[in-house]
Amino acid sequence: MEDIIPKILVTTGVILILAGLLIQALPKLKLPLLPGDVLIQKDNFTFYFPITTSILLSIILSLIAKVFWK
Repeated sequence: MEDIIPKILVTTGVILILAGLLIQALPKLKLPLLPGDVLIQKDNFTFYFPITTSILLSIILSLIAKVFWK
């Protein structure tokens, strides 16, 4: 049990670092807006919530995971 806790912490840390890097890189990728994605632009404020893109990525990653872990 004592050996698994540091592995979980390191894995969680690496995942959070990768997620942070991905979040910073996404605006530079210029992904197209899909129907269902929310984009609100005001004077000096932009809010983007990619609902449809998130669902699509989740389905694709789930299918890839199912293929590799089967």
